[in-house]
Order: sequence, then structure tokens, then C-alpha cells
Amino acid sequence: MRIFFEIRLSEFDCLIKMLMNMKTKVLLLALLTGFIFSVSAQEFKPQVGFSNEPGYKTNFKKNKAGDNWFISIAGGASVLFGDQNGEADFKNRLNFAPQFSFGKWFNPYLAMRVQLNGGVLHGFVGDNAQIMQHNKYMAGHVDLLWDVTNFWGRYDEKRIFRLIPWVGLGYAQRFKTTESAEYARTESPTINFGILTAFRLSKRIDLNVEVQGSLLNEQFNRVSMAHLTDGIGQLSAGLTVKLGKTDFEVLEPMDYALLNDLNGQINKLRAENEELSKRPVSCPECKEVVNNVVTNYVDNVVYFRLNSSKIDKNQQINIYNTAEFMKQNNTPIKVIGYADKKTGKADYNMQLSEKRARAVAKELIEKYGISSSQITIEWRGCEEQPYSENNWNRVVIMSANK
Repeated sequence: MRIFFEIRLSEFDCLIKMLMNMKTKVLLLALLTGFIFSVSAQEFKPQVGFSNEPGYKTNFKKNKAGDNWFISIAGGASVLFGDQNGEADFKNRLNFAPQFSFGKWFNPYLAMRVQLNGGVLHGFVGDNAQIMQHNKYMAGHVDLLWDVTNFWGRYDEKRIFRLIPWVGLGYAQRFKTTESAEYARTESPTINFGILTAFRLSKRIDLNVEVQGSLLNEQFNRVSMAHLTDGIGQLSAGLTVKLGKTDFEVLEPMDYALLNDLNGQINKLRAENEELSKRPVSCPECKEVVNNVVTNYVDNVVYFRLNSSKIDKNQQINIYNTAEFMKQNNTPIKVIGYADKKTGKADYNMQLSEKRARAVAKELIEKYGISSSQITIEWRGCEEQPYSENNWNRVVIMSANK
């Protein structure tokens, strides 16, 4: 933080006494900060692949466009539900049903996919199902998948079993045939629904068992008996291969590097205070002797998140302190924006550092009533890095003009 203060020089022992009092106050502040972040000031590590709360209560970091894709290949049996099909033997109604799917998980519990089905459908005509229609068909549908285990429970990428209901819309077509009698082509929009179960075999491969149904218009089986719909039921099993990054990271409000550094400072203050506590409580022989006044200016900073020029609430105290100092001392300042070097191109980072600097200057002027004539705005992109830690350079530094 940027703190502007004055130190009055005195004799060495008196200075030690002052430092003890100051260190005690700093320690109290450090202990409060440590309680908020971690009682033991432990290392903060990102939560990747798991959450401590149910999925619907957790915010997840957005992955890259190429991550969390999947491809599935499966096969099974299908049955056509039509007007007179119920009169036939069930084993004669069964058909082999291959299927192919691909899709993407947007978070641990929500995904979209496209599935293609096809094969042969056995339809029957006649009161006793005397005539079998042996027809090829194809269908496709777009589905919304909802992983209820990761939604209602804690997200865990290593979970062995997951239950995933889904709904979708699609299209089906039954091709024309002249095998025993000529049957015209039929087609229909579809309403699709089902339940997908996933059994984890490895980080990238799942075993899937899926049951699904499709509702079609009443003429799809080429027999019209004033029923509401025809339908297709299907049971299948297959494998899913995951592409790109497979897990998700829980979104935290601050950079871990910054949190770890703050915890390091807390531990350091604790050690220093323990050392200072061994020194005398009082020094009655001290006489206040003021030789001169030295004014020291320590830069005040505002940290930003990755690719952002929005000022977080926890950074407002730094802007407030700067504004108060400017009002009390009528001191002009420089507001200098930076961007980290390891993220983005130089031209973009130059623009980003400008936005950050102007955002801080705007806050000083509009929220705290500082005159714009007291503020000089500069931006230096990523070519100049004030800190050795890359993440810290997502920053605006407010410096008093000397």
C-alpha cells in the first residue's frame, strides 16, 4: 500500500520505543488480516478438479474454447413404437442401433452435445402385424446435458459414477424402400430425452450406458390410426473420450501469488514482534530531542485482476488513503498504469495499462473530490515491470511528486 508519513528523528533508544508501539499496532492489523485469509497463514493453492461446496453454489473459472470437449461412440438396441407394432413379437422389433456423439462441458454440470443415430427400424402393418417393414433410418438431435451429481453434490473430477439426465430437439428420416412393397420416405421433427450414466475408467475415458426416447409425428411408421405420436426407444453402451483440459478450477477472488505474499508478510511481522517483545518496556531516561524532520513518500498501489481494469472493492482503501493524503498536504501525484509481461501482446497491454491508470484517476476525482490538476496520468504497458513477481505488475502505482 502507499502510505505517506513523517518521521521525527530522535535518540536511538526513543526510536526503539516508538518502533515497539508501531510494531504492536501493525501486528494487530496483521493478525486480523491473517484471520480473514488463514489462521495459520498457510499456502493458498487453487482448487482444480474439486470444490468444497455443491456445484450450484460454486463459481468456476472459464476454460479455453478448445477444452472440455468429448467424443462418444456407442451401440445398442432400438425399438419402434407405432400403431400396430405392439402386435409383433418383441424380439422381432429389436434393431441394432449405432450412435455417435460430440459435445462440450461449459462447467462441471452443464454441457451441450450433438448425437447422430441410425440403423434399421422394424415396423409392422396389419391387425396381427403380418407385414414387416424393414427400413433404414437416420436421426440427429442437439441436447442439453445436466450432471446432477456435480450440481447437487460437490464437484469432483475423480468421481467414479455420474448421473446425467438430458433433453433435446432433432430430426429423423425413414428412407424409401422397395424390399417387399414400396414405402415412401417419412420424416419428422423429434423431441428427445434420456438418462446418461458415466463410469470413470481414467482421466480421459468414461464408460457410458444410456437409455433414451424420441417422440415423432404419428405418420412416421407409415400407418395412421389417429394416435398422438410414434416413438423410438433405445438402450446403448459405449466409450467417451475427453479432449483438451478435462477439469475445472474454482474461481477465487484474488491471485494466489498475492495471497501467498501477504501471508509471508504476516509471518514476518509475527517474528519481528516476538523479537521486539524481548526489549525493555519503557526507557525513562529518554528525552525527546527533535533534530529535523524528514518526509518519506512510499508508493501506494492498486492491484488488478488478469485482463481487467475494474477496481476491486478490497483495493478502495488504497485510493482512499491517497485521496486523504492529497487533501491534507495539497500534494500532486502521478498515477502510473502497468500490465504484466507474460500475458497478452505489447500493444494490447499498453492500452490495458492506460485503462487502469485512468480508472484510478477517475475514482480519485469523481468519488473523493480530488482536482484533476493535481493528478498526472501515465501508462507504461508491459515493457517496464516495477516488480519481479509477474502477477504484481497488474497494477497502478500512485506516487507523490517530489
